Amino acid sequence: MRRALLWGFLIAVILAVLVTALMAPNWRAEQTREPPPEIGTAPEFLLVNRDGRQIDSSELLGSPWVADFIFTRCALSCPRMTERMLGLEAMEPGGLQRVSFSVDPEYDSPQVLQLYADSWGITDPNWLFLTGEKETIRRLVTEGFKLGLDDEPPPGAASPGEPILHSTRFVLVDSKGVVRGYYDAFRPEELNRLARDFRVVAAESSNVGFRLDSDRQGRNDRSETEG
Repeated sequence: MRRALLWGFLIAVILAVLVTALMAPNWRAEQTREPPPEIGTAPEFLLVNRDGRQIDSSELLGSPWVADFIFTRCALSCPRMTERMLGLEAMEPGGLQRVSFSVDPEYDSPQVLQLYADSWGITDPNWLFLTGEKETIRRLVTEGFKLGLDDEPPPGAASPGEPILHSTRFVLVDSKGVVRGYYDAFRPEELNRLARDFRVVAAESSNVGFRLDSDRQGRNDRSETEG
């Protein structure tokens, strides 16, 4: 009996070592992954959330976030984008800040956006659904995020199910408000890349926070010594 227990223990140890060895290359690859490039500064904005609160872009500084551009009357690409934004939670559980900008602000009031979120069972208060003035949104999308938007396409250019032409890319913004990547919402490999890049910029954010705290503590210690 004792010998059987010993063999069982040895087999468990060997299996644990094998699993660790198999996962080590993936772990090292993740640790040595090149950070995504700094593409440009995300636009500043002051918009209204689905709960009626005014949201200043400066409130998003300090942690990375993922943006998309949708509208509630869209019956084609937008539901698929929202579904994939929901799926990001499984890829990066906890601490994922999402921001959905309406490209149909004349129709998408805060109340309409709240109903849209409710229809998807979205209860995360940190997932912002933002709306504002039409021209403000147009400039934010086209000039700020450098993405396509045509809210008045010529006849025949759009479909009844999607009367506004807009980008279907997700955008990753880091904790400093810098755009770090664009990702096709409908390509699984792009979503995997987004998840990896998000982890990298989240780690950068943690390191920055640690350095700031360390510098602040160092200044406090010097002040107490000098005092």
